[in-house]
Amino acid sequence: MGRYQWFTDDEVRGLQDSTCQKLSIARGVAQVPFVITSGFRSQDKNTALAESVKDSAHLTGNAVDLACADSQTRYAMIKGLLAAGFNRIGIYSKHLHADDSPTLPPNVCWWEPGT
Repeated sequence: MGRYQWFTDDEVRGLQDSTCQKLSIARGVAQVPFVITSGFRSQDKNTALAESVKDSAHLTGNAVDLACADSQTRYAMIKGLLAAGFNRIGIYSKHLHADDSPTLPPNVCWWEPGT
């Protein structure tokens, strides 16, 4: 592993230290694998994604997308993310978005059906 329990340095490259620490805590609470499908994004990479927003927390290294295929795993992951202090969670059909942006509105959760 790398600097953070559960994750290699490559998996968390570009992410903020505070985000990585929370991610490690969340993974420990959830007791299910966390597979990061998207972490830090450059402006070019973010712009190229059709579903991205211009003020994405991925741009500052404060966000991750985590693969999630079933409802029991999703529940465990959300429980861990909330316990670790993530205050922005997006629920999608095949992944979760979690971020701790210091500039975006806190204490929000959204659902995107079919994505």
